[in-house]
Amino acid sequence: MPEMIRTRLAMLALVALAPVALAAPSTRPVEPKDDALTTVMAGEFALQAGQLPDAARWYLDAARRDDDAGLAERATRIALLAKDDARAAEALKLWRARSPRTLALRGAEATLALRQGQGRQARRELAGLMQDPDELGWRYALTALASGGKDPELAPRLLRELVDQGAIPDTLQAWLAFTGLAQQMDQPVLAERMVANVVKRFSGEPQVALLQASQLQQAGRKDEAKTVLDGLLPKAAGDAALRLKLAEEYDRLGDPAAASRAMGQGPQDTLTYGLRAQLLAKADDKQALDALYEELKRASTGKDPATAYSPERRLLLGQMAEFLERREEALTWYRSVPAGEQRAEARLRAIKTLFDLDRKDEAFAEARRLQADAEVGDGTRRDAYLMEAELRHEDRQDAGELEVFARGLAAYPDDLALLYSRGLAWERRDRIDHAEADFRRILVIEPDNVAALNALGYTLADRTTRYQEALELIDRARAAAPEDASIIDSYGWVLYRLGRNAEALVELRRAFTLQKDAEIAAHVAEVLWVMGQKDEARRFFEEARKIDPDNRSLQRALEKTGA
Repeated sequence: MPEMIRTRLAMLALVALAPVALAAPSTRPVEPKDDALTTVMAGEFALQAGQLPDAARWYLDAARRDDDAGLAERATRIALLAKDDARAAEALKLWRARSPRTLALRGAEATLALRQGQGRQARRELAGLMQDPDELGWRYALTALASGGKDPELAPRLLRELVDQGAIPDTLQAWLAFTGLAQQMDQPVLAERMVANVVKRFSGEPQVALLQASQLQQAGRKDEAKTVLDGLLPKAAGDAALRLKLAEEYDRLGDPAAASRAMGQGPQDTLTYGLRAQLLAKADDKQALDALYEELKRASTGKDPATAYSPERRLLLGQMAEFLERREEALTWYRSVPAGEQRAEARLRAIKTLFDLDRKDEAFAEARRLQADAEVGDGTRRDAYLMEAELRHEDRQDAGELEVFARGLAAYPDDLALLYSRGLAWERRDRIDHAEADFRRILVIEPDNVAALNALGYTLADRTTRYQEALELIDRARAAAPEDASIIDSYGWVLYRLGRNAEALVELRRAFTLQKDAEIAAHVAEVLWVMGQKDEARRFFEEARKIDPDNRSLQRALEKTGA
């Protein structure tokens, strides 16, 4: 799992990631009666418990007992998720016998053929999907190719063959999608060919120029990529969406200052000012940020100083002043935000600003006042505990941090964000038993909380030898979010800990394709190193260093391998 969430704001996203579901049983279900409904229920229990092999078995059994095509389809998908090719093939056969050859069915056939390394059959299925007259089949082909297989070279080879055969539909959306897939697969030669084809077919489209810049950037030709982006600037003046895309590409080039300049074209509002400020802060361009700060102060049309700035703008000005280390000004701005939605965030930021002014006693006192303020919402009061805990951690007050969590949970028992944050704090201290207790408490409250399932599963895989238990937890998370890069990384990591190195490498590579993260890169590197592929391992270690040289997983992997 990529670096665990450690900031206050990220903690607050926990609840949104956690749909409520029925609790999974802690033991395997008893043998069901001889009917499909009971067998389906057994399959669901196994699925909720993270026992994917059992879930695949129960669902296939149910599909055998009932002639429902939807049941056969679900049995196929669960078996594919469980990597049970034999049961997937049997379920797919039942699905095929009960249903017309829908696009979903043909997509599953292509996925299974790829999984089994049957290149000829996979090519036939993919080519057939590409020829769908309604121009929807290519989406299923794209999904199948992106799912990968045991042979990491097969999917890129098939994509290359589809391009050679002219099988990609002649639409801009299809070409953009498959070209993006080639880039994700780390196939620079193929991606360059495809970009050239797209430019030839759809010249003049801004999306094409953006794709070309992306391909040039991946090929290391950054100056050429910047030239392409610069050519789009005149078109962006009247197109807010294009300005945003341009800013993203400049940022990927490692030039956030240029990204800010791109966003500076056309009409400005608080949102665009905020994005520009974030980019300049990322570039550490304090001179440009100072100029933007002064521009924003002058931009108000209000004549009365008391009403010259909206609450949103006052909050943004405080954040800009804070980054510019004008902390007294920042504090003034924060304290000037009137009552309303922005007032809560301003009060929290004021606590951090006081701390940075080395007025720590005042900061902690302000946090306590906010925690006790009955006039603000419970969410803000809870956030004040999270903020204080973060600052105590920053101040290396280990006991103080834990005391804040104790007070917070006394005020808000079973609060998910507080429990999750304390679990991470225990993990940092190598108190895995305590971390596990907090993560499991979340799962008692919300058994299908994906964030907690993944965090606990990864922690058990990474810090204990309870690998099978970790696998079941991660499989429960995978069932809910099969395309989440952090969960795929956790899955690959537990496979590695189980000694299934080749399978682990496939999953970890896929996770890194989806999310360029230092921890994922370190995981890929360690597995490559253990498998004897040390030159490629060093390349991934270097990727991880570029992203985050201080990453804990990276440091542990370097120490372990001696790379």
